Amino acid sequence: MNSRVLVFGSINMDLVAKVPRLPTPGETLLGHNLTTVPGGKGANQAVAVARLGISTAIVGRVGKDQFGQELLQNLQSDRVQTDAVYIDSSKTSGVAIIAVDDNAENHIIVIPGANGNVGEEDIERLTQQLPKASVLLLQLEIPLSAVQQAAQAAQQAGVKVILDPAPAPTALPPELYPVVDIITPNAVEAGQLVNFTVDSPESAEKAARVLQQRGVKTAIIKLGATGVFCATAEESFFIPAFSVKAVDTVAAGDAFNGGLAAALSQGYLLREAVVWGAATGALSTTKPGAQSSLPTRETVEAFMQNSVLR
Repeated sequence: MNSRVLVFGSINMDLVAKVPRLPTPGETLLGHNLTTVPGGKGANQAVAVARLGISTAIVGRVGKDQFGQELLQNLQSDRVQTDAVYIDSSKTSGVAIIAVDDNAENHIIVIPGANGNVGEEDIERLTQQLPKASVLLLQLEIPLSAVQQAAQAAQQAGVKVILDPAPAPTALPPELYPVVDIITPNAVEAGQLVNFTVDSPESAEKAARVLQQRGVKTAIIKLGATGVFCATAEESFFIPAFSVKAVDTVAAGDAFNGGLAAALSQGYLLREAVVWGAATGALSTTKPGAQSSLPTRETVEAFMQNSVLR
């Protein structure tokens, strides 16, 4: 079995401001600090997988600017293959402006830049990469039409499709669900998709069944510090969260998806892969930043051996 994980998605530079609390509309706050950190949900997930020792490639776009150069160099330093990343001279690189408060909660504003130009040419480069892959990771910081085409191409190639429906959409095209093997919304995103509040394992189970009725094979609902609910056609189960002291929840969802994809690419059973995702996500909250918080395989394995679930 091919063990490579392929990521199709956004590559951003994150501008992270530390604030005492998140501002209300119209309010100006003085922050503690500003850092510039490579990010983007696609790039975050690619780095998360690569740090777990899995061969990883990303397909996407950066601008022909200083941020673009830094973003590519950063991915390469984590051994993410970037041959299929296009340098777009018509747009700046994508940027995310992030405020993180003293309780580790965050607000994020994404300016797509070159990510917004992802389209047919990128699908062609993706298609060339699919024969080498076992898993394709998708998110929603690139045009939805490209996400749908990528999922269809992967399904035709026999590659497992994992969709992280973030940023939170109000709806997804009905034809997208049947070409997704695993969907991994958090509680907010799940609530947006099913149009009711998701805040417990019970409501997560209800949401998962709705998503399955729309055609998704497996629904995994991330409930933050509570845990993770997973439902397939054959089984459903709840994995409680690992106990950690969170300092920053930025990229926790990306870390989860990276851990999940890495484990599945190695042939782990779904329940084992969900635990890997939960552990990777939990560890990412113990350090600040997006990619800077993503753990190595050795760290995750030691953490799972020495930790208990809530």
